[in-house]
Amino acid sequence: MKVFIEEQKFTQPLVIIGLAIAVIGAIVSVIVRLETISQSNLTEKLTALSGVIIVLLVILLFLNLKLKTRIDEHGIFYPFHRSFKVIPWNTISNLYIRRYDAIFEFGGWGMKSILRKNKGKSYTTKGNIGLQLELNNGDKILIGTQKKEELQRVLNTYNKKAAYD
Repeated sequence: MKVFIEEQKFTQPLVIIGLAIAVIGAIVSVIVRLETISQSNLTEKLTALSGVIIVLLVILLFLNLKLKTRIDEHGIFYPFHRSFKVIPWNTISNLYIRRYDAIFEFGGWGMKSILRKNKGKSYTTKGNIGLQLELNNGDKILIGTQKKEELQRVLNTYNKKAAYD
């Protein structure tokens, strides 16, 4: 039994730089108003610190977000959840690895559900290579990958289980 497991995080330099700039900006705004904040009541202090708190919560969110993909004899299990959602092989009408443009096709990386039905949903963290799934019910799902060759080898093993064969 071949198993494909991939775990991806949002580790692009632009994401890290953006979060760093947000932290620095929030801290600088508190430092600039430090004298005023120190003389205010507790509610005003918490309000002044809320920007820093929100930025730190966003950083924690990004640190914990993961795109987890697992492919085995039961089907394709995917992502961004504490528990996997499974797509059984017999519900897949077509699947293939393809290049995608996250910005123009889906409006960026992350969990995207596009109103244009022909594009479907995407689950991506970075890059431009993904596993395109077309389901028997007409739904489309794109799952990003950074392990194209390994993914292709596992798909070659299980492609006979999909409904299109």
